[in-house]
Amino acid sequence: MYINITDSETADNKGGSSGLVHYLDKENRTDITKQPEYWFNQERSNILSDEVRPAIDNNIAKLSKTDAKFFLVNISPSQKEIIYFKEQYGEDGAKAQLKAYAASVMDEYARNFKRPGIESSKDLLWFGKLENYRYYSHRDPEVKQGMKKRGERKDGEQMHLQVIVSRKDITNKIKLSPINKSKGRNTEHSKKMGQFDRSAFKASGERLFDEKFDFERGLTETFRYANAQKKGGLEQRIALHAEKRDWETRQQSRPAQSRANKTNTKQQPASLLDKTNPSVSLLEREPKINLSDLLSQASDNLLQSLLGNPNKSDSAPLLPRKKGKRRKGMGL
Repeated sequence: MYINITDSETADNKGGSSGLVHYLDKENRTDITKQPEYWFNQERSNILSDEVRPAIDNNIAKLSKTDAKFFLVNISPSQKEIIYFKEQYGEDGAKAQLKAYAASVMDEYARNFKRPGIESSKDLLWFGKLENYRYYSHRDPEVKQGMKKRGERKDGEQMHLQVIVSRKDITNKIKLSPINKSKGRNTEHSKKMGQFDRSAFKASGERLFDEKFDFERGLTETFRYANAQKKGGLEQRIALHAEKRDWETRQQSRPAQSRANKTNTKQQPASLLDKTNPSVSLLEREPKINLSDLLSQASDNLLQSLLGNPNKSDSAPLLPRKKGKRRKGMGL
């Protein structure tokens, strides 16, 4: 599950939203034979574009010309997750479930600000749009190499969601910015501007998906694993490698029948209004990793192989080798 927050997809978010709304309506214009995809939020699933634009553009009290007026939340399931969705709920049911999931993601978005009065998606002004396809742009390598043309549809399962969310809350009184990098360390700043931990938000959205739809995600498919490989330190990556080995051992020891049972139960689609709203945010249930406990599980031989033979691992190298020099203080 890929969840990302940007200022805007194609238009400047310091002005009106008409350019972005028009862009996200593109599938309704290019394929008029299909039932149009309407906008939705936590209450309705048949919202017209003519309702979205004025709602966003008029919710800008006390914002200056240089302030962002809205943000774009991209919710993109992997092809594996989309196939799982369709196997469980069918084509139309998968769309309904994904929209209901988006409303729950926006609950987590609201709670992540940790501001009084901003407790759920009902406290936000937001509108979502489901898209069935993705298209090649001039930035894609396939287009640069002449293999594909700009505007061509990409292959495979590409269903995803785009959510426009106002900078101001539903009352048009409170400023909310997910681009704010404060994580609560500066108390006074957080009181005025709120706080938003984007990594915690992405991880909570992933866990919400897994729990809500009983989806079994491998460790290497998690945001936590990918983020550690990209930004984590040596100790964190060694600990995750040990955790990966334990997970693989547990998977191999499980009976095959218990793994197959999940795919045999087809569930019914849930409506947008019938979604869970847990009293405890998933952000507060993020697992705490005890590095010392995990590190103790990694033997000296494992550590030697990781540091001395990085090409044998299926993850990124942990530490480059230097010929003729021995690093001190590593406890080897």
